[in-house]
Amino acid sequence: METLKGFVEHIIYKNPQNGYGVINLAAGEMEITCTGIFTNLDEGECIEAEGSYVEHAVYGRQFKAETFRIVPPEDAVAVERYLGSGAIKGVGAALASRIVRRFGDDTFRIIEEEPHRLAEIKGISEKKAREIAEQVEEKKDMREAMIFLQKYGITNAFAIKIYKQYGMGLYKVMQENPYKLAEDVSGIGFRIADEIAAKIGIHTDSDYRIRSGMLYTLSQAGAEGHVYLPKEILLEKAAAMLGLTQEQIAPQLENLAIDRKVVIKEKDATLCVYSNSAYYAELNCARMLFELQRAFGSAEDQRADRLTKTQRDRLAEKLKKLEKTNRMELDALQRRAVMDAVENGIFILSGGPGTGKTTTINMIIRYFEEEGLDIFLAAPTGRAAKRMTEATGFEAKTIHRLLELNGAVSDDDRGSSSVHFEKNELNPLEADIVIIDEMSMVDIHLFQSLLKAIAPGTRLIMVGDRNQLPSVGAGQVLKDLMESGKIATVVLSKIFRQAGESDIVVNAHRINEGKEIALDNKSMDFFFLERDNVNVIYKHLILLITEKLPKYVKAGIYDIQVLTPMRKGALGVETLNGILQQYLNPPAPEKPEILHGDRVFRLGDKVMQIKNNYQLEWEVVSKYGIAVDSGQGVFNGDVGIIKEINETARTITVEYDDLRQVTYPVTGLDELEPAYAITIHKSQGSEYPAVIMPLLTGPKMLFNRNLLYTGVTRAKSCVTILGSRETVKQMIENESEQKRYTGLKDRICEMFLLDEE
Repeated sequence: METLKGFVEHIIYKNPQNGYGVINLAAGEMEITCTGIFTNLDEGECIEAEGSYVEHAVYGRQFKAETFRIVPPEDAVAVERYLGSGAIKGVGAALASRIVRRFGDDTFRIIEEEPHRLAEIKGISEKKAREIAEQVEEKKDMREAMIFLQKYGITNAFAIKIYKQYGMGLYKVMQENPYKLAEDVSGIGFRIADEIAAKIGIHTDSDYRIRSGMLYTLSQAGAEGHVYLPKEILLEKAAAMLGLTQEQIAPQLENLAIDRKVVIKEKDATLCVYSNSAYYAELNCARMLFELQRAFGSAEDQRADRLTKTQRDRLAEKLKKLEKTNRMELDALQRRAVMDAVENGIFILSGGPGTGKTTTINMIIRYFEEEGLDIFLAAPTGRAAKRMTEATGFEAKTIHRLLELNGAVSDDDRGSSSVHFEKNELNPLEADIVIIDEMSMVDIHLFQSLLKAIAPGTRLIMVGDRNQLPSVGAGQVLKDLMESGKIATVVLSKIFRQAGESDIVVNAHRINEGKEIALDNKSMDFFFLERDNVNVIYKHLILLITEKLPKYVKAGIYDIQVLTPMRKGALGVETLNGILQQYLNPPAPEKPEILHGDRVFRLGDKVMQIKNNYQLEWEVVSKYGIAVDSGQGVFNGDVGIIKEINETARTITVEYDDLRQVTYPVTGLDELEPAYAITIHKSQGSEYPAVIMPLLTGPKMLFNRNLLYTGVTRAKSCVTILGSRETVKQMIENESEQKRYTGLKDRICEMFLLDEE
């Protein structure tokens, strides 16, 4: 490792998202091109960088900086360069020259200790002298803070966030309670705070550490789908993670409750511990649902028929006319669903594939359209919204776009994110009807944001299949809503004749009912290939994707999706993607690629976003390269194709559904992974012309009926299962699902019970 010290003459390139930059550094009489992560670096600064010299194929010899720190200018020449670089607002090259001519090597000391003397120079008032001194002092404070934080292994990017959050108060926070960083600074979680605390010398049984560890355990539970944890489970998990006993940490739970960091509720003689935000998310949802329903009548009204016989007769007559006009034929249950949607403020339509949900929703839309009402349609993902648009003929948006996501982070955010929706209780959606599809995918926090934007008097209609896997985020909203018994619900069960011709639909229903399915390959759209050798399965996967299925379903190679229950193992996502990438998008001289960790991202790769990122900007570009639409937010499960790799800027551009293009810096590639194979959980809300599922062996908790049902229902034209007949049988018999700890059902029942009393 070599050290290079010099003055930043010019910043050639800087990526604002990841801080990666290319700079010209004046080191003595030499001018050297340096590359590295140069966060918060301005022209004119003096830096000391550690790294090594490398030979670039195009740009020649460069210094690749691994770390750097800003150092004070050491002589009059360096001081003049710094002051005249634009780093100090209001000081240009000419004024910088006059200041240094007057004070020479003593310039920095004068600015710091006797700033009033700057007014001796023509063109500098006393006020301007103070402003210059304040700017120099602030930059000095930041430099010292950065150096202080770097001692504890804190990166420049996090150091800047910490300084913005606390200013000079950061020293007190670091010495007394570094775990506060996990609460206040975006991107710093318990693990990072714990590492910092260990370096500072904070004891492992510190009250601050225990409390932060408990909150972290609750946040991890949220990532697993839980809204709360039973007290015993929370103590067990937190103690194991902290390396302490349950007796040592238990007293801090009461302190967290007193400080309103957690809420403790009793349920069936069990104490349930919620994070404050999770508890109030459920409580707010219950309250807003109650208000939506109340706007259409009291609880007493809900138990009685809200429409008179004459009104019902008129509605039935109108439906008959609409059926005739739109050439739709509803059965009795579908007609009841339309009437319930008209009569109630909130309505749920559920049912499996082929049961007529789309026909019913289309009739509901046509009815309200005839009434002259404004209707908004939305779904949790871009793919689901696109399917909804195709099925209804009405534009459907993602819920995030409907609510007008604003992921901007302003200068006043003090290091934290200000993600919010423009549509909320103060600026509600201007709609009479809001229809949400694929409700099983909606988690408690998104549901809360949606309800905030729906004013009482607006109808909310939710459509979904409760037998699908629950949301990736916390909660099981659709299931809790239906089980509460407080919301009008119709569950369609009849498989219609045209759907009945599909063995995909028939087998999906048989799986859901726990019945065996025929694996005799007499079907035209449901196939089973018994294979017990992993290498043979690999071979057949490639053959099916590249040769057999594209012609059979009239689709492209990338439209055929491999779905698997697991991430790890020989037939897990990680292994399969490595193999499929080699065959479906092999390396070639004309295909640039970037190695990130143990993953290769290559031009043309099929990739998936694996976490919600509300700040990522996207744009839709015309064939002439002009941006015709733009916005923010890319979400967990979005799938796209790598369209460009810029090796100089170290960025990758991915094109998602609806031609949205997103550019990722190399440091953002942790949010992407190959998507030739994805988990069944990640496939929710999507539909593919053909699905291939390799099913050989795996953990019982994953290999269950719910997962198999979800995988099968993702296919539009063809399902192929590769693997063990016995495994398929065992999955159908296995009803076990991972239990989710949620309380929305209880909050709804409590809220509606108050009205009934």
